Amino acid sequence: MKCLVIVLLALVTLSECLHRMPLMKGKTARERLMERGKWDEYRRKHPYSPMAKFMQTGTEPMTNDADLSYYGVISIGTPPQSFSVIFDTGSSNLWVPSVYCTSSTACQNHNQFNPSKSSTFTWGGQSLSIQYGTGSMNGYLGSDNVEVGGITVKNQVFGLSQSEADFMAEMAADGILGLAFQSIASDNVMPVFKNMVSQSLVAQPLFSVYLSSNDQQGSEVIFGGVDSTHYTGSITWIPLSSATYWQINMDSVTINGQTVACSGGCQAIIDTGTSLIVGPNTDINNINSWVGASVNQYGEAIVNCQNIQSMPDVTFSLNGSSFTVPASAYVSQSSNSCSTGFGQGGTEPLWILGDVFIREYYAIFDTQTQYIGLAKSV
Repeated sequence: MKCLVIVLLALVTLSECLHRMPLMKGKTARERLMERGKWDEYRRKHPYSPMAKFMQTGTEPMTNDADLSYYGVISIGTPPQSFSVIFDTGSSNLWVPSVYCTSSTACQNHNQFNPSKSSTFTWGGQSLSIQYGTGSMNGYLGSDNVEVGGITVKNQVFGLSQSEADFMAEMAADGILGLAFQSIASDNVMPVFKNMVSQSLVAQPLFSVYLSSNDQQGSEVIFGGVDSTHYTGSITWIPLSSATYWQINMDSVTINGQTVACSGGCQAIIDTGTSLIVGPNTDINNINSWVGASVNQYGEAIVNCQNIQSMPDVTFSLNGSSFTVPASAYVSQSSNSCSTGFGQGGTEPLWILGDVFIREYYAIFDTQTQYIGLAKSV
């Protein structure tokens, strides 16, 4: 009996190391520019902390909507005001619509933060402008308590939008919570996760992302830990080439052993805020040609739905390790057509490995060692 109690206590302590933030999935209109090692070796470098049992935990309910974008619910202020946000590893600021955004359609169909209704809100005295590929968000900075996945971050600086680009009206989410590095944050604002670490709210200085496929439930961000039930096999650790975005070295893109893109190497970012795999036009056109796609008048790479099972895998070599994406993962099917998940990024050389890639590979983002861990999702 004594042994059973010890085992149960150990399980409780371990579960409290993980701070989960399940994601909802919704429609997206956002498009913008964009060592290997074993888990046991990593654990030796990051031993379990006995203080973890005193840290906050929590799980948000989640909804899955259409395999297009992923978002979850946070709250800001006292009493809390709730907002849905895209958890975006391709940007670094948190912002939500505000009651001062009166002329933008995008604000009218989303929840709006009212600072006068929060006893813990303070104005920051600075303006904020964030540029995306299809428009910008403009507003002001303030600070307040922000609750994410059961973790309450004190005095988090965030943006209150005063105007938003029209395309944001199509977003299911109200705003965006950036999970990239402070070096690319507008106005040098400290990102939410960095504040979690600095305020000793998480057991480890990392977070992990699982994106479900085929409209299934279960997508989540885990702050401070990793859930081994979401992946199979070992984790491959890849060092960052730049701690701005979550940027890494990509060696090549191959199909049937032939290099079809990124010849001679290129740079790529792991970006939860982009639906597709995006690259330079020439390379993307070549990939789509190899898999048998033709581009229609809307820029979509259309394929015959009957051919999916015979279409080739596409392999991405990242820092010497291969990550294969099968046609079942890179082709999406609507009611009357099928299209690939390879999108043109213009002449921008930086590749974006978005949701199409992350659905296949469970991703771990370590802010301390500045490594990304990837393992085959299940």
